[in-house]
Amino acid sequence: MTMEDFAALLDETMGVANPFEGSVIKGIIVRVENDFAVIDVGLKSEGRVLLKEFATAGRAPEIKAGDAIDVFVERYEDKNGEVVLSREKAKREEAWTLLEKSFQDNQRVTGVIFGRVKGGFTVDLSGAVAFLPGSQVDIRPVRDITPLLGSPQPFQILKMDRSRGNIVVSRRAVLEETRAEQRSELIENLKEGQILEGVVKNITDYGAFVDLGGVDGLLHVTDIAWKRINHPSEALHIGQTVKVQVIRFNPETQRISLGIKQLDADPWEGVEAKYPVQAKFVGRVTNITDYGAFVELEPGVEGLVHVSEMSWTKKNVHPGKIVSTSQEVEVMVLDVDPQKRRISLGLKQCLSNPWESFVEKFPVGTLVEGEVKNITEFGLFIGLSGDIDGMVHMSDLSWDKSGDAAIAEYKKGDVVNAKVLDVDVEKERISLGIKQLGADPFQDAVANVKKGDIVTCAVTQVTENGLEVQVDGMTGFIRKSELSRERSEQRPERFAVGEKIDAKVTMIEKGARKVTLSVKAREIDEEKAAMAEYGSSDSGASLGDILGAAMRRAQSQDDK
Repeated sequence: MTMEDFAALLDETMGVANPFEGSVIKGIIVRVENDFAVIDVGLKSEGRVLLKEFATAGRAPEIKAGDAIDVFVERYEDKNGEVVLSREKAKREEAWTLLEKSFQDNQRVTGVIFGRVKGGFTVDLSGAVAFLPGSQVDIRPVRDITPLLGSPQPFQILKMDRSRGNIVVSRRAVLEETRAEQRSELIENLKEGQILEGVVKNITDYGAFVDLGGVDGLLHVTDIAWKRINHPSEALHIGQTVKVQVIRFNPETQRISLGIKQLDADPWEGVEAKYPVQAKFVGRVTNITDYGAFVELEPGVEGLVHVSEMSWTKKNVHPGKIVSTSQEVEVMVLDVDPQKRRISLGLKQCLSNPWESFVEKFPVGTLVEGEVKNITEFGLFIGLSGDIDGMVHMSDLSWDKSGDAAIAEYKKGDVVNAKVLDVDVEKERISLGIKQLGADPFQDAVANVKKGDIVTCAVTQVTENGLEVQVDGMTGFIRKSELSRERSEQRPERFAVGEKIDAKVTMIEKGARKVTLSVKAREIDEEKAAMAEYGSSDSGASLGDILGAAMRRAQSQDDK
């Protein structure tokens, strides 16, 4: 045996690496038995490979005898004298070579997501297993990845290390690149009025952002629907596919305003014909404010019932105490303004007017009974049937007492009788009188007194301007200048309360219920009478002589 033959025999015996080991060679499947495929690779023995190594992600192995297949020679011979082969490693070697080229050329690769691991997912890249971080699955967070499992997807290799067998891929990078391309194309062709399909990306208090495929547009809450929407979440949810119309587009800022309601007919078109003034309709309360309630007549058409049009009698009550949200109510159309998109509605107009009902049941002159609800400086408010009030003015409380004095005699809760004096349905006012329940003593007294009569009156008050007096139950007044013919005697302080004075009635004011008197006029009348009876100053007698004679005669008659 030569030295060369001995070296070859020693290498074979000691297991020095065979040139086939660590390489990929082609073999023929001889047969499939149990869980193995027996493969002939042209060496001194056949090798066996587990069937699962031929399986692809989510699929059963599809091989049969006679198929040619590439395998990786792990060992030329094991302890049983068989060649150790691997299909997985063959695929991996082949895949790694292709993947390295794609990584260097910055090209996309195709893979299949087939498993979940901590922090992400595993991807089969034609035999090589790569790691897909959770943050690199999509542009937006994906809650359910099930639809992506088992289906071929494009990926971008972020980094790879063949020595460690590590590959990190990204699906998000591919989507962002595609998105950028779509964005440029979309912006270039975007026009106002264009109808597009998008996905709701985010929802805020004022609207929703819709992804149009690379670019976002704002769908304002007022453009979601013609009807009232308090919050966008009432009509939309994140991830929802919606059809929108481009309302406004600013190429410089690339701001896009979108609308959904614009895809439907405007319900305000022809609203005047649909909702004529004075017509009654049934609607639903959609919103309540301090100044009234909004009532939906149809989707997209609302009217306002102002607080003043809600009730005939409840004037200072919050609308929420009269109606409630979602309540169905009957309303009357009061006014329609299509330009401002406003409809004024009335709730009370669909109910009977209590003032009209009252005047029918209690015409002027009728007696009514009610409770004193409120007392003010100018009169009393009396509660009447129909939940309405009537007012007794202070001047209608008493014939002979002042307003303040008369008001002081009443308190809240008193039940009183009154007479209906006037009803103003338009102004919603009812005037009542309590003093009118009895006869006016002034009228009775004035019936026995006429202008020019000499009457005896009693001083009730001394004022700077004259005397206030009482005449047969009537109030009279003697002005300072009428207290005497003599200017020196025209002094009110000469008189005392309770003192009686004879005076002439110079004027009777029935409306003001006043009598004006004059002592001066009485004295002038007496002078004229005396002169007529006893002579005149022209005959030579003095006025003192005439009056003295008249007084002596009157005295003598009294003595008799």
